[in-house]
Amino acid sequence: MPLLAKQISDLILSGACLAQEAGKLPSYQLPAYIHLTRPKRREWGDYSSALPLQLSKHMSCSPIDIADQIQNHLPQSAMLGDSTVSVPGFLNITLSGEWLCSQAERVINEGPSFADLEHHLNNKAQVEFVSANPTGPLTVGHGRGGVIGDTLSNLLSAAGYQVTREFYYNNVGQQMRRLGESLKIRYLQSLGGSMHLSEEHYQGEYLVSLGAQLIEEHSDGLIEEDWDTFKDIAEESIAAKQHLTLDRLNIVMDVLFNEQSLYEDGSLDRVVDKLRQKKLAYDKDGAVWFAITALGGSDDRVIVKSSGEPTYRLPDIAYHCNKMERKFDLVVDVLGADHKDSFPDVLLGVKAMGYEVDKIKLLMHQFVNIKGERMSKRSGNFVSLDELVDEVGADVVRFFMLMRASESHLEFDIDLAREQSDKNPVYYVQYAHARICSILEKAALAGFSLEDVKVDVLIHPSERMLMRNLLELSDTIDRAVRELAPHYLTTYARDLASSFHTFYSDCKVLDADNLTLTLARINLVRAVRIGLARTLDLLGVSAPESM
Repeated sequence: MPLLAKQISDLILSGACLAQEAGKLPSYQLPAYIHLTRPKRREWGDYSSALPLQLSKHMSCSPIDIADQIQNHLPQSAMLGDSTVSVPGFLNITLSGEWLCSQAERVINEGPSFADLEHHLNNKAQVEFVSANPTGPLTVGHGRGGVIGDTLSNLLSAAGYQVTREFYYNNVGQQMRRLGESLKIRYLQSLGGSMHLSEEHYQGEYLVSLGAQLIEEHSDGLIEEDWDTFKDIAEESIAAKQHLTLDRLNIVMDVLFNEQSLYEDGSLDRVVDKLRQKKLAYDKDGAVWFAITALGGSDDRVIVKSSGEPTYRLPDIAYHCNKMERKFDLVVDVLGADHKDSFPDVLLGVKAMGYEVDKIKLLMHQFVNIKGERMSKRSGNFVSLDELVDEVGADVVRFFMLMRASESHLEFDIDLAREQSDKNPVYYVQYAHARICSILEKAALAGFSLEDVKVDVLIHPSERMLMRNLLELSDTIDRAVRELAPHYLTTYARDLASSFHTFYSDCKVLDADNLTLTLARINLVRAVRIGLARTLDLLGVSAPESM
């Protein structure tokens, strides 16, 4: 679908160009695209452009005169209903009511794909998200990254990309040794042993439960096994539970990538060798250093410790080289704020290996703070993602995680999340969909035809606003993809639900005394249901038919 904002932008730019050709405006290179806003006053129209103000200093004309000339030369268009000029030099556009009605019909005819884009057909995207170490249950922080990554993947698919969702397992190093030791100690404790965990070990209740389970399955048969055996058991169990948790949030990964494979196939050695060949790796104090300063970075970094163990930058570089070898057109890393400092170093390493790093984007998300009534912490010293889903449900978790920009800290209001009223934004949006389903059910029972897709005679301001908001889903998808900002989708969902609730309050849908208007409004409601359901689907949130 052509973007609504672009169609209006092209219309205004055409008017400016025609005014120049007619000699009414001075010659000046016009922009390729103009930004639109809502007019300050509703009666001024649907969209407003500040182009005349921007051109004024270049054309040595007053903004009002420029706006008047653009308005006078606007080309004929089915979508243009009216235009006005307002001080200090805005050009305001009102969409044609007939055109809006025709677009509502188009939504019904095209169905859920009405807002999908074709900008990136045949392009491949990879989104890496969650990527939690297999050392414990997923936290609410992992949950935010998971919801952001999965929703962005949905949006990329709607924009035409073939998307691969990927989970990267950091399953090597000291942390895994500590995990194995922790489980063995818990196992021995379950057998009555007096061993104790150190501060470096994993303290969570989940290992106590797993240790007791091993007693049931193996009795004392694992006493002679070393930490490595227990590490494998713990990793397999924890990873399986992590994915069950993600499944509860409607998140399913396409690829599970193990860091261990980068060690086994020689990827890490190849990176070090190539950096040495380019004089970008050197030995110092028994360690191998990456000469980041030679590439414009701030400080050189150790990539292999004196013990021979790689630091995390080395496998990260190798992993991103692997991504580039898989020929993705776009790679998005959805990472927590604690990765912000190391990410530029990784990109410098990938670039040094000969790959185009402009394809790699970082979508950083900040931390989550649980606000409100305290929750139990059965998983140790943190609230697990499972506990949060148990408390408020998967739909609420997903929606709330997206209500602020990813780079902003998120306060998860438990008390609000528990609300079963319009105060809860998830309830508010879902109730709009359920109310529509109720209207359509009543219409069918009353004998009104639901097949005729004619949507006309709709002139009430609330009807116009509802149709206009419905058509902005494509623009929302486009902006969310361009800016890697899936939170725009929750804003759109709330706006569309709000305009529907206003319409429902202002306009009687089922009126036996006015069949023509009733049929038109029934079909407008059908179109809005499609838009709401599609939006909730992109968010990974259910669209209930009753509440």
